[in-house]
Amino acid sequence: MSSSSSQLRHDAIRIWRAGVAAVDSELLVRRAMRVDGSTLCIGNEVLPLEQIGRIAVVGAGKAGAGMAAAVEAVLGDALLEQKQVAGWVNVPDDCVRPLKHIWLHGARPAGVNEPTAAGRIGADEILRLVESLGPDDLCLCLLSGGGSALLPAPVEQITLADKLAVTRHLSGAGATIEQLNVVRKQLSRLKGGGLARACRAGRLACLIISDVLGDSLEVIASGPTVPDTSTAAEALEILDRFGAEAAGISPAVFEFLRRRRLIEYSPPTCRVTNLVIGNNEAAVRAAADEARRLGYQTEVESAAASEGAAEGVGRRLAEQAAAMRAEGGKRCLVSGGEPVVALVESSQRGRGGR
Repeated sequence: MSSSSSQLRHDAIRIWRAGVAAVDSELLVRRAMRVDGSTLCIGNEVLPLEQIGRIAVVGAGKAGAGMAAAVEAVLGDALLEQKQVAGWVNVPDDCVRPLKHIWLHGARPAGVNEPTAAGRIGADEILRLVESLGPDDLCLCLLSGGGSALLPAPVEQITLADKLAVTRHLSGAGATIEQLNVVRKQLSRLKGGGLARACRAGRLACLIISDVLGDSLEVIASGPTVPDTSTAAEALEILDRFGAEAAGISPAVFEFLRRRRLIEYSPPTCRVTNLVIGNNEAAVRAAADEARRLGYQTEVESAAASEGAAEGVGRRLAEQAAAMRAEGGKRCLVSGGEPVVALVESSQRGRGGR
């Protein structure tokens, strides 16, 4: 490798690491939450500790372990005991580590972004915990990327296998994360505000690391603490658009969604606060700042430009990079987003991916 190529590689790694460091889960929670004397501060909210009974911690996501560890560190040993802190957070298997009061549950194998039986066991435990709380208690919810697949709690009318088939079909057919989550919410007891409705604590505070462009609270982890504005009719339209019925998705799914149009839900009894503490934009901005410090003329692409089919996004980025290179000098292009891929029929697919 030439010295110039080696330097480019070194700089690229530094720029990438700066972006990752900006969304470090433990750091983000420590910035958003602190104990100040006799109060617990979460974002701009100040909660007198004497008015808080128990504290429960629940959640799901790939950053859940770091977030949970930070919560324990912020509260400290004395409050962990005094407030009888208990928690359950669903994380990928390779993120499991021992904590003092919060149980990290391996809800799926690393690299398999699909609902599993282990994930359902964890989701049921989370439901039991939030339902056990009282009006003086505080529930902290920790959500991050991958939360939807890590929090599977299908409605009673369908099986986990039915829901997995829906997820696999839509993901492989090129559905966006927004479309996928509309369907997931309609088929779940926890998503689409279900966790908030089940929670019996007086207050529910949700800390969120967003992996969704635009930070829509309804989309991140399928919005377990946010009222659902999507409908069963929308879910049916998405399934129809991507040929789910012809692909053999269980009739129970369609039957439930047609009946669900008549279901109305009561609002949560707890006071809910949702706080986005980190997102794609923060990572891109930090990476761009590092590139500029290293002397690069840097262009930052908006997240919205990275939506759509991966083939088109990749081609456009390549063309943009080539144009920048032709201008000469040290140049860097930073882009963050979530393009989608439409796969071939399942019988023709190789290994890898979802």
